This record gives sequence, C-alpha cells and structure tokens, in this order.
Amino acid sequence: MTTDVVMPQMGESIAEGTIVRWIKKVGEAVERDEPLFEISTDKVDAEIPSPVAGVITEIRAKEGETVPVNTVVAVIGAAGSAAGPRPPASPPLAAASVSYVPPAPERRPRPSGHADQSIEEVMRQRSSPLVRKIAKEHHVDLMQVRGTGIAGRVTKDDILAVIASRPSADPTSRVPPPPSPASSMQPARPAGVSAGAGQAGKTVPMSIMRKTIAEHMVLSRRTSAHVHSVFEVDFSRVAEIREAKKTRYEQGGAKLTYLSFILKAVADALRAVPVVNASVDGDNIVYHEQVNVGIAVALDWGLIVPVIKNADEKNLLGLSSAVADLAARARSKQLKPDEVTGGTFTITNPGVFGALFGMPIINQPQVAILGVGNVEKRAVVIDDAVAIRPMAYLSLGYDHRIIDGAVADEFMSTVKHALENWDEILNS
Repeated sequence: MTTDVVMPQMGESIAEGTIVRWIKKVGEAVERDEPLFEISTDKVDAEIPSPVAGVITEIRAKEGETVPVNTVVAVIGAAGSAAGPRPPASPPLAAASVSYVPPAPERRPRPSGHADQSIEEVMRQRSSPLVRKIAKEHHVDLMQVRGTGIAGRVTKDDILAVIASRPSADPTSRVPPPPSPASSMQPARPAGVSAGAGQAGKTVPMSIMRKTIAEHMVLSRRTSAHVHSVFEVDFSRVAEIREAKKTRYEQGGAKLTYLSFILKAVADALRAVPVVNASVDGDNIVYHEQVNVGIAVALDWGLIVPVIKNADEKNLLGLSSAVADLAARARSKQLKPDEVTGGTFTITNPGVFGALFGMPIINQPQVAILGVGNVEKRAVVIDDAVAIRPMAYLSLGYDHRIIDGAVADEFMSTVKHALENWDEILNS
C-alpha cells in the first residue's frame, strides 16, 4: 500500500508552494511526523512532516519547483518497498510543473453572483494582493483577464499587459505599465549590458521569501506617505527591574529583554491611541478591535514577522514567553500560516545589531511601525547635572495619510512615559 504526499495549503489564500529542499531521498525510511521536505510560500517557510511511516519510493517534484496545492509531490510505500519508475503526468489538479498554462478560456460577461461561476472563473479570480491593487487602481475587471498562472491565476505580468494595451488619450501612444518592484530597486542600464558586466562574482536567483520582501517593501513605499519621528528614552527604571527579575524569568523558560518591556508599553499605547492600531482599506480606515503586534525576526535567509495575537491582554511574562517561542520557531521553520498574518502593528529591532535607530518601512496594510535602537549607556543632563544612563532611540514610521504628527507624537510620548516610569505592580 502506498500513500501520496501532496503540497499542503499553508493558508486560505495560498495557491502554490515551492519545494526548497528534500530532507529525505528516494529509498530512505521515514517516520510519521518526521520532516520530509521544506517549502516556501508567499506567507511562510516551513518543514512539512511525513503523513505516514514507510519508505520514499518516488519524488515527483524537484527542488526549486513551484507546484499547486494538493499536487502529489512524493509517494511513500510500506517498509521494505523498492523505488519504482515515475508514472505519467497526472491530470491538471495534480500537475507538478509550474510551466503548465491552461487553455485560453472563453471570455464572457461577469456573472451576477458567485453561485453561477464555474471553477475556472473562480480560480482565475484568485490573485495576489499586488495584482488586485493594480487592477483596482486601473479599473480592470480581473474576471475579464486571461490568467497565465497556475490554474488560470492572474499574474502581475497579465494585468500589466492589459493596462499597457489600452489606448491612451493620444491614439498614437500606449499607457506604459507601472515599473515592477525589481526595476524600481535598481538604476536603468543600457540594453544588452549585464548587471555584473566586468565584475567578478556569482549570480544566484532570489528566493521566494526575498522576492516577496522586495515586492512588499516597494509597494509600501508607493502606497503610504512615510514620515518618521524619533524619541530618546531613558531605560534606567526598566534596567533596574530587568536586573532584579531576569533570573526568575529565565528559570521559567522566558528571557526578559528590553523588547519585552517595549512590547508591553506599545500594546497599552495602541489601546490609548487606536488610530495607530488601524489599517487602510481603499478609502476607509479600519479600527481594529484586537491588538496584534508583529515582531520582525531576522533569519539567515531573509526576514519574517510572526504575530503576537491580543498582545494587550498579556502580562510581561506572557509577552516574554511569546517572543521567545515565536522567534525560535521562526528560525527552525516551524511557524504556522496564521502566526504570520493578522498583525495590526509591527516592531522591528535593528538595535540588536548595534544600530542607534532605523527608519523602518510600514508593513502594509498597517499604518505604523516602531523601530528600536540599541540600548547603551550615554551621558545625559538630569537636573542640570551630567549623569550616565542606559538610553535608546525609538523611531516611529507612520502613514501621514491617516496619522498626523501630533497623534504620532502622542503615541510615542505614551510609550516613553510608560518605559521611564514603569509601574511594576500594574505591569507584573
């Protein structure tokens, strides 16, 4: 008896995944729930466990190959099974090649309701947030666009081609497509000239995560009116409490860091200044009931932002434990899709690498992000005398379309006051 291993759907909006690495090879034994292969999607990187115990008899998707969800990527046989030849390609729902392009669908008027839509039309309607944003800005009906992606999925190139083909006010000209994220991040160069011409080195393709980060960052710069405010904070009170409690926290498995205190102060401030905990939906402002704070975690292969849900309902110990758990599982690729979605505010900590402060880019569709600088001893003036205090700069990047400078400064003043006058009883 054999068991098919399929590409899992790592989240409701995920339609495909890329095989990054096979941990097990053909002919090797595998235990149930033992890591079998590693995938990358536009939400999360993860190791996929084996559904059963047995022997790998076939591997149908190569490393680096992108396949739709529910595609059979491997076959596991009973213990003692021998590897067999690869069978012919499966039907479309189990297609294992990213180059598969469905036949051109007949164009038809958009149905009045979802109940009347065919499977082909529903699949074509599925597209990335970037594609939907471009379509909305240029008034393009995605249901009338032939998708060349997997199962008719409309890609960015498809939507840009439609926009470019439209006649402009001048019949002799065409509307040029918006520059892609890749072209926005590098200067133009003469045709035929390689980016590395005349230079020693090597060229490697961007990872799925790197491409996603690139697209999101450029899109955020184009979307939000970025403004930054920087506040200097005295961490003397926090340092005193941390020194007194860190041993007890470590014995309980949680590391008490400056970030834990900052996270608590931010969560409370988001309740006090709710517009900073909002997001933008077209011409509407959405005020979120939950305070879900994302914590940027630097990885060897990129950056990921796991989210602490209902952060304002947790105490200092709970937040410390959550940060340690999410960061550890992010680095071991054990995060679930719902643990990297749903954030309403983000904290990034460049100070851990020694930076004084950063000017972070907003994580869309959020409207603000906090950058934490290095906490270090500096000479400061207190009551007309020079003193040595642990100080740090906190920078708030905010969307000036929604948040005015006075509101941003009110939020930062609330965070600063909480950290410099830490109430040990209230925040224990």
